[in-house]
Amino acid sequence: MLSEQELALLEAIRDSGSLSRAAARLGRATSSVSHAARQLESRFDALLFDRRNYRLQLTPAGQLLASEAARLMLDVSRMTQRVRQVANGWEDRLWIVSDELIEFELLLPVIDAFDALDSGVSLRFTHEVLGGTWEALRDGRANLIVGATNEPPAIAGLGWFELGVMDWVFAVAPRHPLAAVAGPLKRAQIAAHRAIVVADSARGSSAGRAYGIVGGQSALAVPNMRAKILAQRKGLGVGWLPRQRVAALLKRGELVEKATADQREPNTLYVAWRSEHEGRALEWWVDKLRQPRLAKKLMRGLDLYA
Repeated sequence: MLSEQELALLEAIRDSGSLSRAAARLGRATSSVSHAARQLESRFDALLFDRRNYRLQLTPAGQLLASEAARLMLDVSRMTQRVRQVANGWEDRLWIVSDELIEFELLLPVIDAFDALDSGVSLRFTHEVLGGTWEALRDGRANLIVGATNEPPAIAGLGWFELGVMDWVFAVAPRHPLAAVAGPLKRAQIAAHRAIVVADSARGSSAGRAYGIVGGQSALAVPNMRAKILAQRKGLGVGWLPRQRVAALLKRGELVEKATADQREPNTLYVAWRSEHEGRALEWWVDKLRQPRLAKKLMRGLDLYA
């Protein structure tokens, strides 16, 4: 490991190409810089400086030493910062998993506000679907989850609160055969047409599960709710959609709301975390997500179709 003075010496010689100019840059006598250069070569038992011609240049070995030493110095500086950060109660990293129902764009202003704290905490965002969101928290793939559906499972040290309630509407494209059917749709009528679904991302026993399918119904699985809305708008299938997200499409007649004999109950969405890992960053995010104004925005979603 090089000292800061030794690294500065290498950089000064590399940039200036002269002992005298390097000495002037470092504010030291030329003889002192020359002696330090020879000591450095003796320490590594290698020729680090090319003294031929009129310029003093780093040899390939010297170039390697300079670049690797600079990298190591930066690593040590970052490590020191991270140690102090954790000692002050901030986490090294915060992993946030949102259910795909939560649109990431709506979290960007929150990330911006968190960055203003200059905490040094690295943020990582990923998303899951349905049971996969709870599973990520249980299995340690998340410190905080946002928008998880269904009731909180039994997880040690679980902290949680309700983010909001999502209402659903059964919708079809105006040219879809079900659009012209009178009266509430029965299960058999729905089952005769393909469902558009967002499959559960859980890796465990619920892997591959999808909601909103009736017995014997074929399905087209899509990656997220936005894709599901687009597919149903195109007439590729049918299914339940978040009412607030498709309000503009319903108003313009680009989707048609259909009553069904079996109604879908509203879903409560949750924010949850493991309290035993709670640090200042997690506390900050939990407090932000508790704010009713932000919760309302996350539940309403982006007005993409207005």
